[in-house]
Amino acid sequence: MPNKNIKKKSQKHPKSPLTHLKLWETSTLAKALRHTPERHREFTTLSSMPIDRLYTPEQLKGFSYAKDLGYPGVFPFTRGIYPTMHRGRLWTMRQFAGYATAADTNARFKYLLKEGQTGLSTAFHFPTLMGYDSDSTRAKGEVGVCGVAIDSLADVEILFDGIPLDQVTVSMTINGPAAILFAFFLANAEKKGFAFDQLGGTIQNDVLKEYIAQNSYLVPPEPALRIVVDTIEYSCRHVPKWNPVSISGYHIREAGSTAVQELAFTLADGLSYVQACVNRGLDIDSFAPRLSFFFNAHIDFFEEIAKYRAARRLWARLMKERYNPKKQESLKCRFHVQTAGCSLTAQQPENNIVRTTLQALAAVVGGCQSLHTNSMDETFALPTEKAVRTALRTQQIIAFESGAANTIDPLGGSYFVESLTARMEKEALEIIKKIDRMGGMVEAIKRGYPQMEIAAASHVYQRQVEHKEKIVVGVNEFVMENETPPDILKIDPEVEKKQVENIRKLKLIRETKKVSAALAALEKSAKTDENLMPRLLDCARAYCTIGEISDVLKKMFGEYHDPGIF
Repeated sequence: MPNKNIKKKSQKHPKSPLTHLKLWETSTLAKALRHTPERHREFTTLSSMPIDRLYTPEQLKGFSYAKDLGYPGVFPFTRGIYPTMHRGRLWTMRQFAGYATAADTNARFKYLLKEGQTGLSTAFHFPTLMGYDSDSTRAKGEVGVCGVAIDSLADVEILFDGIPLDQVTVSMTINGPAAILFAFFLANAEKKGFAFDQLGGTIQNDVLKEYIAQNSYLVPPEPALRIVVDTIEYSCRHVPKWNPVSISGYHIREAGSTAVQELAFTLADGLSYVQACVNRGLDIDSFAPRLSFFFNAHIDFFEEIAKYRAARRLWARLMKERYNPKKQESLKCRFHVQTAGCSLTAQQPENNIVRTTLQALAAVVGGCQSLHTNSMDETFALPTEKAVRTALRTQQIIAFESGAANTIDPLGGSYFVESLTARMEKEALEIIKKIDRMGGMVEAIKRGYPQMEIAAASHVYQRQVEHKEKIVVGVNEFVMENETPPDILKIDPEVEKKQVENIRKLKLIRETKKVSAALAALEKSAKTDENLMPRLLDCARAYCTIGEISDVLKKMFGEYHDPGIF
């Protein structure tokens, strides 16, 4: 028989996490704060999003592992778009390169490939970005300075000479005249015996972002959008491995946006391209798997990781909800990342190596598909060979020494990261819905909505730096006097003379009748709904220059002038 003298233990209910938190706050934390107050009255991300002292299950009420997190390669792709991610294949290491002449840049390409780079990324000088030839008065003093000078197919032939285009993927960062450069690239591949279905790579081609942030546009938004859809349609049918648009948040962030604004405006641009393609009559599954994205990697480590995770989840949910594609690939947000150029400082430039390392690590932990790491001297000029090698070695050390690529989504399940991811997704969706109510991104641009939002965010951050609410090491704190500037790459003024002479020679030896016929056919097609890519290819084959082709498009569609909205 049981001993009646033994008292039964009282059945106490276990304390909830919230009760434990309150006990910790009123006892352990309270005592500590009396002796050691916290450093700031408020802690925020770089984008001024408030950060709680501690993250617990309380911040994740309603969180569902299956619905919100899931597994890599499975909807909603929060943890990655592929089942094995970097365990199966490392990201493409794609250093941005382009300066002076096509021959100079070709030599840099070959150097980077020899040093272990796995993909090429082309930087064009500003006249090319704006559709001007190097002999234009608008190009004077700019030829080859911030990228490579490309005026015609003749330059592209030199640029990619000796590059195995069927083995190395190529990225080209150009937007307004992107379709023209794409035509040059295809015509060059054709001449060198590469079939179009062998070619892999990306052309940025994100014109909507140009009206929002970078301002290197060619024609007004509506015809520009039509040309983007032309490139997408043509790629689907003839260049199936090619990414015809890289929807870019990078320049939106560089212009001063917050992380949430970068996320929202980028996905809203993407939805605009998708809708335009659907309106054209393209099947969603024929083009959506080839859409790619391009994000910034700024200095706030956790905010950036949460942004990438939120981007994958939000894009998948929006695509499924609005278009319900049959292919899972149509829901995947594949993206390239570049470390933040705007975070680099001219003061104490060696510090930029540390900044870039942290940003690159965030991109890798966040699940990028390709990555560019900025060089420490890019605030002064295009990078030197030594600086760009160090930037590439940064990626290689992360890949092969850090262990960061050994597991998938290593911060998944973190109370802080999951809470931040959910909050960024929620706030970005609110912005996207606001743009929807305006009638889409083109209408939002006409109203100046994204431009004004970015300007306001940029102003807030600048004031924070000026008042030392945000510390930038070497700029507003830990300053050194009388710093010695580093050795930088300088472009010889002879480059401009040589490039102008090359155009003159080209115009003497090419067949004038073919040039005139190709340009006239392009003008005629621009009056119709015909896809312009075949006509642009004919112009490229005839050695028409980028300026001549751009002039036809401007004549037919008009020029865009920034409305100067404040």
